[in-house]
Amino acid sequence: MALRAFFLAAFLALSCFDALASDPGLLQDFCVADKSSTVRVNGFPCKNANDVVAEDFFFKGLHLAGNTTNKQGSNVTAVNVAQIAGLNTMGISLVRIDYAPYGLNPPHTHPRATEILTVLEGQLYVGFVTSNPGNKLFTKVLGKGDVFVFPQGLIHFQFNYGTSKAVAIAGLSSQNPGVITVANTVFGSKPSISDDILAKAFQVDKNIVDRIQAQF
Repeated sequence: MALRAFFLAAFLALSCFDALASDPGLLQDFCVADKSSTVRVNGFPCKNANDVVAEDFFFKGLHLAGNTTNKQGSNVTAVNVAQIAGLNTMGISLVRIDYAPYGLNPPHTHPRATEILTVLEGQLYVGFVTSNPGNKLFTKVLGKGDVFVFPQGLIHFQFNYGTSKAVAIAGLSSQNPGVITVANTVFGSKPSISDDILAKAFQVDKNIVDRIQAQF
């Protein structure tokens, strides 16, 4: 009897953990983010339902191309809870990604979301890498209308190897998926990670690390 109770308790604990491991679920029709509130919660507190308006669920301008005149040749236009307060507790967001010819959305992760991407224009070489110890690379060349999934938390990228621009739209399974760009995080942290540590981690000379850090 005690053993049965133990397994029941363990099952309930795992179920609760699984439920808490993603964005909080809705307990009402909506919970529009009250960004003026001083209350700090995991997400945003709810705006008074009587004060909610249609604009709380609206974003304008995703048809506009982002500025890709930067070192990477890409631009991400995010539409998450920061732009649409009504996404609070909905567990979903999206982005538009513009790529100049040979533009790159560099290796990065989303710690809180799986991503599903579709190409609207052009061609993209995309891929993701599995976690240790396998570190297996999965890649695919995508054309207009093709869809690819990047699992939550895994490092992934998109590269436009064409001579014309490319555009993609991606959905993410969080109101606030977060983004960790690998190069910026490792070489551009504030304060900087010691070049001794990075030189040993990457098995290169410290001078190489210093030159890379100078780019960030």
